Amino acid sequence: MGFLQILSARKVYQTPEGSSVQALDDVTINIRNNEFLTLLGPSGCGKTTLLKCIAGFEDLDGGDLILDSKSLRSVPPHKRPFNTVFQNYALFPHMTVEQNVAYGMEVAGVSKVERDRRAGEALDLVGLSGFGGRRPTQLSGGQQQRVALARSLVLKPKVLLLDEPLSALDRKMRETMQIELKNLQHAVGITFVFVTHDQEEALAMSDRIAVLAQGRLQQLDTPTEVYDKPANEFVANFVGTSNMFAGTVASISGDRVILETGNGRRLAATSTAFRVGDQVRLVLRPEHLTILARDETGDADVPAIEGRVRETVFVGSTMQVHADIGHGRTALVSHPHTRRGSSDIAPGAEVRIGYSAASGHLIPMRSA
Repeated sequence: MGFLQILSARKVYQTPEGSSVQALDDVTINIRNNEFLTLLGPSGCGKTTLLKCIAGFEDLDGGDLILDSKSLRSVPPHKRPFNTVFQNYALFPHMTVEQNVAYGMEVAGVSKVERDRRAGEALDLVGLSGFGGRRPTQLSGGQQQRVALARSLVLKPKVLLLDEPLSALDRKMRETMQIELKNLQHAVGITFVFVTHDQEEALAMSDRIAVLAQGRLQQLDTPTEVYDKPANEFVANFVGTSNMFAGTVASISGDRVILETGNGRRLAATSTAFRVGDQVRLVLRPEHLTILARDETGDADVPAIEGRVRETVFVGSTMQVHADIGHGRTALVSHPHTRRGSSDIAPGAEVRIGYSAASGHLIPMRSA
């Protein structure tokens, strides 16, 4: 049983045209105490709606929210032991940093001596000691985000809800704040529920990721499981980049599965979840594919995929190689970059692409 349970949550919005939109469709998630859970998905998937329902800003149309075995359905937002960090930080520009952090305590009737002490501790926690007398306009975006965090943490919530708080930061600052947020969550020891549409952000920060699409929960698992073993085609395509091949399981030997695609290509993977004749999709991440040297044979019993380089994209540590592999298909290979480069993978070059069967992941051929 989870510390915070979302049970069969449903939410429907009526549109101005008279139709309805199912924002949440039977979503169940057991959130653990002291974990960093990320709600991940594209725009309109229901992740922000779910966060608002947890906070109490929106009412569920069905299902329940249970905290420590007690329903929250009738509990107003200001009485729920949660705090929210918004995308725009929502700081008061006429107040100092210290006054912003202490504002919630002042409303709650905490004495000034206690407010000052706790505000100082909170600012120290987020690395802003000595900034208490400044105005928000005198701070950088990353510093303002830290103030918003301090203001929420100073009230000692059981759960901190974060609605895309890093989206306004530049890439370098965002990467820095990802590490700081994760470290902060460990330091304060409370549950973080984080909303984002950024897959890399979710993979870097989370203990678990809840992937949502069209109001439904697609997968709930650790970052490595979500990436290495996506539950369905939507997750495979949304979280990271995938090469995907549809086919029929032709033979099985132990955990080694051979599938045959519609154009006769035979590919391999390892799994114990399928039978001969099952319709499946093989998921191969670009980093699992290798441009073979002329004298390399690749994995035993897995024929190399023949192709012709269409284009290459330099992205720093790797070269993204787009290769035509016939029948209208393109394979994406993440090829290690060397300073010397390689004429063997220039556009137009004939290449052989290999992979290990153990790196292939099979999913049932059905829609998400």
